Amino acid sequence: MWLLIVLLGVIRYEKIFGDQQMSLYIIMMGIQGAGKGVQAGFISETYGIPHVSTGDLFRAMKNRDDDLAREVRAIMSAGQLVSDELTNRIVEDRLAQDDAKNGAILDGYPRSAGQCDWLDAYLASKGEKLTVALLMELDPYTAFKRAFGRVSAPDGESYNYFYKQEGITWRWEEHETQAFPPRLIATREGAVLQRRPDDASASSILKRIDTFVETTQPLIQRYEASGQLVRINALLSIETINAQIQLILESRS
Repeated sequence: MWLLIVLLGVIRYEKIFGDQQMSLYIIMMGIQGAGKGVQAGFISETYGIPHVSTGDLFRAMKNRDDDLAREVRAIMSAGQLVSDELTNRIVEDRLAQDDAKNGAILDGYPRSAGQCDWLDAYLASKGEKLTVALLMELDPYTAFKRAFGRVSAPDGESYNYFYKQEGITWRWEEHETQAFPPRLIATREGAVLQRRPDDASASSILKRIDTFVETTQPLIQRYEASGQLVRINALLSIETINAQIQLILESRS
């Protein structure tokens, strides 16, 4: 396997046909904790295309001062849902940036049939098409443990209460009024490690799992029917998945 990874690592990602570099438009799909972010980072570094997370795009709107950002903030401040049409405009705005001229990795988008339709039409208008929809498959129980137990150190190293405890001190801290469940605290050499706020709530994680199942299943069926979906076992090692993704992209680019 390591020989395969090394061999794949030296394959040039720039597929040249005449003077045109083939673009890669990839959809990352998967339940929380499936490793989408890790694999998106690998693809971004290997193929030179940006990881476009809709969550990051919406958060960035808080610090932008333009018409699109103000429209988004007004809707969110009113407690309204952002429409497909506006979400599509946000994605279009991001894909128009120079670093996305050769493609992008879409994470958290599309989430509806309307968004799928828009993406197909947008890519077709550029003479492009979706390269692949990668589905990182993971059972809900493992997904819950990966999310609930994960913490990260300032140097970027990740740990998990259930899977990777080496060198970490773990403890449960009671709420001072006991109005809330105990909180999981992880320290390394005395320093408290960071935990995503939405990972600290079991109910929040379960809600995200339910939302994924409800909203993503129709899209999985759509892309599977069109032959654009490839399933990947998210329980495999990071390196093995790296190699599988390279094989998939090289065969489709």
